[in-house]
Amino acid sequence: MTSTRPIRAYADTSVFGGCFEERFQDASKRFFEGVNAGRLIVLLGATTEAELALAPGRVQEIVASLSDDRIIRCPITPDVAELRQAYLDAGVLGTGSFDDATHVAIATAHNADLLVSWIFRHIVNYDKIRGFNAVNLRLNYRSLSIHSPPEIVYGKDEERL
Repeated sequence: MTSTRPIRAYADTSVFGGCFEERFQDASKRFFEGVNAGRLIVLLGATTEAELALAPGRVQEIVASLSDDRIIRCPITPDVAELRQAYLDAGVLGTGSFDDATHVAIATAHNADLLVSWIFRHIVNYDKIRGFNAVNLRLNYRSLSIHSPPEIVYGKDEERL
C-alpha cells in the first residue's frame, strides 16, 4: 500500500555527508532520490543547517540540489529547547551529545514522521530510541520513528511500504 502524502523525514547531517562515504553512499543517495521523486519531504533542522554550513562544498550542494517545495526548514523553538533539555535531564544523552539531542527534539517538535540518521551510537540505537520516546510520551508528544537510510529506501523496482 502506498501512502498518498510524502513522508516527512527529518534528515540529520550524517545523511547528507553519507552521500560521499563509501559504506553509506548508496542508501544516502537513494534517500535523496526519494525526496526528488516526491516520496519524501526533508525536514531540515537549524542544527543540520549550521553543521552543513561547515561541511565541504560537495555536501552543501546536496541541499542546494533539492527543490524548495521538498524542504521544510525547522527552527529551534522554545518547545525544541524544552524537549532537548528533557532528553538530557532524563539521561537519554549526555551533555556532550547536545547537538544529537537537538536533532531528535527538532524532529519531534516539528512532527516528523521519522528521523533518518547514520549516528548509531546516539540516535539510531534501540535503548536511545526507547528513552527519547519515553520522554516524548511523558511530555505529550507522539513517538518518533528513528531509522537509518537503508531501512526506509528501496531500489528502483521495489515499492516503499
